[in-house]
Amino acid sequence: MQGKNGNINDSTPSLSKISDPGGILVTVDLVPAARRHISFLTAIADSSWLHHTPTLLQAIRRYEEFWMPLIFNLSDGLSKPPMLWPPIDIEWVWYCHCLNPVNYRKYCRSRFLKLIEKPAIFDDENEEYALIRCREIWTIRYPSEPFDLEPVSDTFDPNVADTGLLEMVIKCGSLYLKFSEPFMSETVYLIAAKHRYKRFLSVLERYRDENTTRLVPTCDIHLMWMTHMSFPCRYEEDLKEMEGDLERVVGGLEGVKKEEVEETKKLWERTFDQPYERAGATFDWISSKKWPISWDVLDADVNSKYKALEPRFLLEVCIFVKGRWTGKEVTDPKTTFLRCRTVRSHRELKIDKPILDISSETWRKTWHLYCEFGTRGVVLEIRQRGGCLGRSKMQKMIVFLWNDLLRATSLIVVREVEWDMKALVSITPPVQAPYLLKCVPDRVTDDTGAMISDVILRMNQYRPQEGRWLSRTVLDHAGRECFVIRIRVGGGFWRRGGETPAAVRWEDRIIEIREGSWSYVAGSVGTAPEKIVGTATPKEEDSREKKATWCLSTGDVLTICWEEGLSFELENGCSDESVR
Repeated sequence: MQGKNGNINDSTPSLSKISDPGGILVTVDLVPAARRHISFLTAIADSSWLHHTPTLLQAIRRYEEFWMPLIFNLSDGLSKPPMLWPPIDIEWVWYCHCLNPVNYRKYCRSRFLKLIEKPAIFDDENEEYALIRCREIWTIRYPSEPFDLEPVSDTFDPNVADTGLLEMVIKCGSLYLKFSEPFMSETVYLIAAKHRYKRFLSVLERYRDENTTRLVPTCDIHLMWMTHMSFPCRYEEDLKEMEGDLERVVGGLEGVKKEEVEETKKLWERTFDQPYERAGATFDWISSKKWPISWDVLDADVNSKYKALEPRFLLEVCIFVKGRWTGKEVTDPKTTFLRCRTVRSHRELKIDKPILDISSETWRKTWHLYCEFGTRGVVLEIRQRGGCLGRSKMQKMIVFLWNDLLRATSLIVVREVEWDMKALVSITPPVQAPYLLKCVPDRVTDDTGAMISDVILRMNQYRPQEGRWLSRTVLDHAGRECFVIRIRVGGGFWRRGGETPAAVRWEDRIIEIREGSWSYVAGSVGTAPEKIVGTATPKEEDSREKKATWCLSTGDVLTICWEEGLSFELENGCSDESVR
């Protein structure tokens, strides 16, 4: 809370300062395990052949006939499972089987008289070692059965005893979509998810006697729950006292009912005085995809060539407000409102909500935003309108900085607003977003890249400037200059007289892209950067077919058609797209 002296004091403890009720112990290191879990689901989604029913039937046969007897024999008498990793088809079936703990326990104990655990392997080097070792043992034990699954024809129909397992594997084929958002692999997100998963279990345990409604986990909690289930022995040991309670949790392959969601929200808020929903933690997470952009998740910046391009980071922000407004604190409550804006940049962003509209005894999501990390944070202002011009006067300001939120265990910060009202801000970790560029017109330049100007003439001792190039400056998301694009349109000289440049022929209309920003010599007058990173030379133009062909410096040939919009065809490359 910000006092009269402008200092900010967090008078309300954040969720990270509240001890975990119930003291539920989870023996699996869920943070690296969940990251590995997402990586595995990504590999499954990229392996389209694993979604082919005959292939799945073959994988189930190999799982039941070869893998389970092998891992049972090798783990007999050991306190921990051996460091072995099966081929991906068997790993997929094993994973899906573990997601049905009751069925998996029944299968293992009826066939092997014990529950078979999976090894805890969370890094590439250990997995590669375990895979190589498994291949060696497999080749000795099963010389007639290939270690890697061979192509399966559509007519293949093995005798699979457990048809329920096939149905389970098919249902799990869409799991990757639930955990495909790029921020979900970030460590701070996974730490917060682990924290919330343990709290969810404590809510389930606490209200076991007074509540019969099924509870709905959000996607972050569900990620941790499924990761926990994928280690069946530890899962059974950790939650043996809650086995009956877990039947009241809505599974990830089931539909979500509104009354179940509302009941879960109510119990969570009653227990922790916090909203259940968070940024990046929704309920029906497949149908409620809200991210305004889509991109592949990569470990590093895809751009390593152009140093002028600075990466852009985006995060999701949810702002909740709770508190009953009585209207007795000010003379006219109708003129009091809450304004949201960013700490830095985007000064025109001012989102207002009347205090009377957000007054509530429960937490209400007031704003849902997507912000650049460079904005530094959000500011909430209590303001009151007054005067004939409709201006408002700020009465109080509360600042939530992204860095403070990232240091919080659950990625949230709670602050007192005023009049027994509280505000909570929740974010997702910032992740790299696509580059956002715009092109703005700039001065005409000459053949050397200098702007046509008296200043340049004087610097060159009034030597005339030759050539005419239309120039455009490319700005990034923060307004920084990163490229200059020029196209040659005319020749001739320019002094101070009335020389008229002559238009160049079509085949002499060169386009060039220069990396960097202008070198200004006086005010807004300067020269283009020297480094040329791309050029295009026109090859031919057919005005009747409205088609032009350009030869690029990369060796590709680009054909542009503009008869019904604008389409591009890259002859020597691999892209083909149309833009209207």
